[in-house]
Amino acid sequence: MSYTSPFTGDVIQPTDVSYRSITLTATSQLIWPTYGTTSNPAARIMEVSTSNSSYYLLMPPANQGSVGQDALIRNTGSVALTVKTYAGASTIVTIAAGQAQYIYITSNANATGTWGIIAYGIGSSGADAATLAGYGLLAIGSTLNQSQPVTTFSTNYTAVSTDRSNTYVWTGGAGTLSLTAATTLGNNWFMFLRNAGTGALTVSCSGSDTINGSSTIAFQPTDSAIIVCSGTTFYTVGLGKSTQFAFTQLSKAVTSGTYTLTASEASNVIQKYTGALTGNVTIIVPSTVQVYYILNSTTGAYTLTISTGSGASAVLTTGNQATLVCDSVNLYNANTILAGASTISLSDGNVGSPSLNFSLEPTTGVYHNSAGQFNIAVLGVLRATFAAAGLTVAGTGTFTGGIAGGTFT
Repeated sequence: MSYTSPFTGDVIQPTDVSYRSITLTATSQLIWPTYGTTSNPAARIMEVSTSNSSYYLLMPPANQGSVGQDALIRNTGSVALTVKTYAGASTIVTIAAGQAQYIYITSNANATGTWGIIAYGIGSSGADAATLAGYGLLAIGSTLNQSQPVTTFSTNYTAVSTDRSNTYVWTGGAGTLSLTAATTLGNNWFMFLRNAGTGALTVSCSGSDTINGSSTIAFQPTDSAIIVCSGTTFYTVGLGKSTQFAFTQLSKAVTSGTYTLTASEASNVIQKYTGALTGNVTIIVPSTVQVYYILNSTTGAYTLTISTGSGASAVLTTGNQATLVCDSVNLYNANTILAGASTISLSDGNVGSPSLNFSLEPTTGVYHNSAGQFNIAVLGVLRATFAAAGLTVAGTGTFTGGIAGGTFT
């Protein structure tokens, strides 16, 4: 609002402009309305809109106003509004979009002055909810609501602090989700993860961080869980195991000495041990009921022993494998033979399929035809039978060392 002087015909401002609506298209310097004619007065209440946060609102000189001179400024724009002292000497306050601040002069010793600030509410409760909404929250009308935005990804990704409360769905083949350091994410950070892809998704920690006690864990297809951070380590809540991929594998490099598996490592049913051995190795598994498929892929003239630390243990030489059953104390061979025992039991077999045979000639070997007999088959034909009465040979025999003793018929 302005007035025309009846004496000069010039436009003058009233001593108190109560309200102005301002749209900033550049940095704007305000003038107290008491100081002559101006088209840019500082009003007591101003609603200021700008779409560029680099445009500032500059207050009039403090030493041209009295202590207590004030203004209520509401930011009706889409970006933050910075209010500065005269000529931009310093910042009084930065007002977020939708918020309002009340400022007043507390010292007018110079043009810059000293300003007091009181934070006001904002124009509507809907805007208030939007201002308060952080990660994991969504403003719907005037209320704050829980939110878990869904993001699909098929290439390797690193989860960061802004992923709090987000749901990530893997849609690729084999891949990796890396976790930012636990100390950076902090206590109470969490995210949701599901493997909807066709391959294993490895969740990998940073540095010495662990998740469920291990540096990495694998999400098989259809697995899902909440990953939570304590500020020092990570855990999963509700990690589901796929019924399609029931087994996971531990691949562990060893050299010599004793290695005690963590609960996470021992949960892998298939265990493959690698490395060039410089001494005998003992693997200590937890004292729990479990089945293990052990592959000794190490090199060197040393042995690999699987043990609970007590009871019977299994000893594997280089290149061998074994299926072991643990009863929480002893380790048994899956064929019900105690690991390390000196006997072995075979099925009876038959002449065409001996119970003990050769991989390249499965019809040659030994079998048990009937009670009290030990039979030898060659290419599916019975050639010799050992019984309580003696040896029966089917066919001719060649004896290079001669025959002695007994009676020949």
